[in-house]
Amino acid sequence: MGFMDSLKGISRAKAGVSILSKEELLVKLLGLNREDLPFKIEKGDDADLLAQWKIVEASWYEIFAKANLEKVHKIWLSLNENEHTVKVLEESYSISWRAGVPTFSLEMQKFQGRTIGSKSFGIGYAFKGPDPLSFGKVYQYHFDVSEMKRPIIEIVTGSGWDFVPVISKKNL
Repeated sequence: MGFMDSLKGISRAKAGVSILSKEELLVKLLGLNREDLPFKIEKGDDADLLAQWKIVEASWYEIFAKANLEKVHKIWLSLNENEHTVKVLEESYSISWRAGVPTFSLEMQKFQGRTIGSKSFGIGYAFKGPDPLSFGKVYQYHFDVSEMKRPIIEIVTGSGWDFVPVISKKNL
């Protein structure tokens, strides 16, 4: 990888790997969906795929709310089979919480482009019930944007495709 590629966040296809078709790559990327991961990948409207935190799914929103996580991160992936390139756009939004349910704030802040890194982690302890000796951990979370990006980049580059960040949807 060249210096300019590194500055732009481009990850080139791994040398010597077979180039998969667009359909094969889509299947591999959708295969990242697992119940134990706090993000999901699904077919997108504005791009081929959309990866995002599972912030509104019942099994995850309590964890996000307890963590008072204030950022939502999305990654759009657009696959160009002729160039074997996956163009990627990242967006982050600020959110607020009401009654444990995520609601988007009226004053929404938005970032669009390439994220170098973003991490959020924490642990909470409290009394768990009427027994005064029932003090213990009630939640623990660790969300890192690279946990979403790293496996996507590995699959893309390991499939003979380039991972290329862009700065707006019109470039997808």
